[in-house]
Amino acid sequence: MNLGRFLQELSESGGVSGREESASQVIQDFFTTGAGKGWVTDLRRDRLGNLILYKKGEGGESSPRVMFAAHQDEIGLIVTALHEGFLRFSTVGGIDQRVLPGQEVIIHGKEKILGIIGAASPHLQNPGEREKSVKIEDLLIDTGLSQKRAGEVIAIGDFISIDRKFVSLKNSVYSGKALDDRAGVAILVEIARRLQNLRHQADVYLVATVQEEVGLRGAFTSAYGLTPDLGIAIDVTHGKMPGLSDEEAFELGNGPVIVLGPQVHPKVFARLKETAEANGVKYQIEPSTRPGGTDAFALQIAEAGVATGLLSIPLRYMHTSVETVDERDIRESGRLLAKFTAALDEGFMEGLKCF
Repeated sequence: MNLGRFLQELSESGGVSGREESASQVIQDFFTTGAGKGWVTDLRRDRLGNLILYKKGEGGESSPRVMFAAHQDEIGLIVTALHEGFLRFSTVGGIDQRVLPGQEVIIHGKEKILGIIGAASPHLQNPGEREKSVKIEDLLIDTGLSQKRAGEVIAIGDFISIDRKFVSLKNSVYSGKALDDRAGVAILVEIARRLQNLRHQADVYLVATVQEEVGLRGAFTSAYGLTPDLGIAIDVTHGKMPGLSDEEAFELGNGPVIVLGPQVHPKVFARLKETAEANGVKYQIEPSTRPGGTDAFALQIAEAGVATGLLSIPLRYMHTSVETVDERDIRESGRLLAKFTAALDEGFMEGLKCF
């Protein structure tokens, strides 16, 4: 399996929160007609759009239900007005507004329309304005269309995605848009691939969730629908670069980041660490006291509560169009979580009912 090629196709597909169909189709095609055909027992989408991949375990009717969640949606934009052939817009999710000027975009109207985000030239700005970030209300999308033609193919409320090519850098490092959290979806693929060669008692649900960037909505609904006994959210954390401390960011290529905090069941955390050490998987640890930022929060409070873990990989330049990850972290995360799944037994699952 060429993981980089899959990640490229997934990164370059559209999938702003609430309109994830294109990204979801890439995943579905991989498991139905691509290299992943036969890796899962069943595949379906729920009413919100979550893509649920199911792999049956060997435990029979008493099999524990384990859910892995990684979100497939991306931050983006939405059309708010048409003005003399130009488009005004607002954000969907927490996009970094500082990097918007100069971006190429795709407007998903009656047809796909290419555009660029521009603002008044620095030559036309006052001296004080040149030193500040451009406000979003001063930005416009230029499509080259006339007002009349723009109104025929573009409507207020149309979604807009960043148009960015996926780039392979040196030393297994990739850069592109939406790697938060399509790198996590690639980890789901790695789990499925590795479980082909491992026996496991648990029934496994690999869920590519939707609308995480606007409130964890897909994780809430899928966790309620599946009622897992154990859930692990897979996401990204800040990657190390000059100027950031060891407490703020983590090294790319040094393995997955196992998170510890109020959203994480201590026995799940301990078992992830033990599994990593037993299988020679390098790992890093992140203490996090902000449980609301990932699908782990939604998993933890589903129905009567789910024993939850959180695994992240380091990513640089979060919420920009050049998010950057290391393929080695994706592969090692998949290996760790597959081994974790294979080692689950009745005794451990029973022990999750109490601390």
